[in-house]
Amino acid sequence: MFTSSLGKKYLMALTGLVLIGFVFVHMAGNLQVFAGQAQINSYAHSLQSLPWFVLWGSRLFLLASIMIHAWTAYSLIVENRKARPNKNDVEVTKRAGWSSLRMGLTGTIILAFVVFHLLHFTIRSIYPEYAEMTTTVGSPAGEEIHDAFSMIIAGFKHEFISVFYVVAMFLLCRHLAHGFSSVFQSLGLRSEAWEKKLNLVSFAYAWLIFAGFSVVPLSVLIQKHGIFQFYDPSFFSS
Repeated sequence: MFTSSLGKKYLMALTGLVLIGFVFVHMAGNLQVFAGQAQINSYAHSLQSLPWFVLWGSRLFLLASIMIHAWTAYSLIVENRKARPNKNDVEVTKRAGWSSLRMGLTGTIILAFVVFHLLHFTIRSIYPEYAEMTTTVGSPAGEEIHDAFSMIIAGFKHEFISVFYVVAMFLLCRHLAHGFSSVFQSLGLRSEAWEKKLNLVSFAYAWLIFAGFSVVPLSVLIQKHGIFQFYDPSFFSS
């Protein structure tokens, strides 16, 4: 069933639901940076200290969801293009907006950002020195743990990284604005009676995600340039 167009739409919708939920949880976790160094470090350490089968099971499940979502999206785009090998001289779309017409483009850029983000903050291969950042602040037993707080600030002190991050979050916002609503359509759960309300919820959710993710790098840049003080200025001395 999952090799048919309908099956692929179901797969893309179900994996989309997983990713929609993940970005909210991830955003909520990131916002703990505003509660201070101890809070975000404790949160990050608790995630890293999960039993290996839970930690890696979650990671593999999320990775599989991303890959399946990307594969089904690409497959459906190819099928649609094969069905219409010749473009119309004049393309007229009455209901499709920019987000729906550019889902492939925004999805591709977001996927590239995810790879960069993992290399930057998770694998830490772009700036290997991040792996050496340790502290006892936020440690549950007083032992040395990874200093996620300092890593976040150090990472977003680079303007080009923060700008790339915010732009990627804007594209994620536009992707979600259409994708959130489309999930229900693909699963046959959207009706004309509440389509407008669902679109409104999709729009609000997408901008909530954009604001929640973007406020962290923007706050670091504002702090760096002395516009407003959020954190101890000593974090910006290096």
